[in-house]
Amino acid sequence: MIKKLYLIIFISIITSTAALAQNLDIHFNGMGFLDNREYKDFVARSRTYSGTRLALDLGLNVDSLNHFIVGVNGIHEFGAQPYFLKVNPVAYYKYESSKWLFNAGEFPREGLIDNYPRALLNDTLRYYRPNVEGLLARYHTANFTETGWIDWVSRQTVTAREQFLFGFEGKWRPSSFEPFYISHYVLMMHDAGAEVLLPNDHIGDNGGAQVRLGLDFSHKQTTFDSLSFEAGAMMTFQRERGVDGFKTPKGFIASAYASYHRFAAYDEFYDGQGSTTEYGDAFYEKKFYNRLDLIFTPFLFKNIKGQFIFSIHRTPGFTSNQEAFRVTFDLGRKVLARFDRD
Repeated sequence: MIKKLYLIIFISIITSTAALAQNLDIHFNGMGFLDNREYKDFVARSRTYSGTRLALDLGLNVDSLNHFIVGVNGIHEFGAQPYFLKVNPVAYYKYESSKWLFNAGEFPREGLIDNYPRALLNDTLRYYRPNVEGLLARYHTANFTETGWIDWVSRQTVTAREQFLFGFEGKWRPSSFEPFYISHYVLMMHDAGAEVLLPNDHIGDNGGAQVRLGLDFSHKQTTFDSLSFEAGAMMTFQRERGVDGFKTPKGFIASAYASYHRFAAYDEFYDGQGSTTEYGDAFYEKKFYNRLDLIFTPFLFKNIKGQFIFSIHRTPGFTSNQEAFRVTFDLGRKVLARFDRD
């Protein structure tokens, strides 16, 4: 029934707005993934994620600035029944100019907020929560970018809690010293509870922030194709209203990335008080954590990329491993029809 409703809405939007559009285009993209995690620290999370995610949408372009996009994004886990575990609707309005981007509706997080550190937003969201459901605004120039967003996680009912995420992130790169930049990432989850509160149930707030100083030598004359370093501070905050005040553990975080042809390495280090964010990677609950990713890209074409990633996770008393293979493809937007509005 839900899938039929999505189809009806999909067709209705197309037929009602096609007359306004200058052109109609189609976009198809997806990802196949096999992600095996052998976590000695977190046995319950030591499992294999595998499947295919496919997305198809139609874009109705009113002019060069205003766009309406409708479609679907479905995931199938290997060996699961029924075939599609979940189908998410894609339906949003998009305004895009030379400096501004504004999205409203259900739109892909890929390319928008997928660059958040894993300590704040974990990488399994890429598999199982591909869309932002809410609003996003971005302002960007040659040296500065700032993005603000809000994402509804759960709508309040008699039994379901009202939950939403909101945050902002950005980067500033001074023109006088090109390798240097400052970046920041902030998010907060608001948990307001259900309509009928249970005994001892309280409104909760949970979030985190990072500020990083970076050096990017990717466009300089070096042996590597890409070379960058970052270091900064992280703080998380959590409270139950009416029970306690904000708990604010803090720590130091640093990372380095280097790539040469089809090989790359990424290392991230955290040292400080254990930090917990609702959608963050659980490894940062530890007071010390180091992750090393060794990356090999066996094939890289215009629209298709395949990568092997071998990861080593080190925490006090434990060394864990992870092996992942991902194929991503994006055929881009292709014009299906043009309309004469005269």
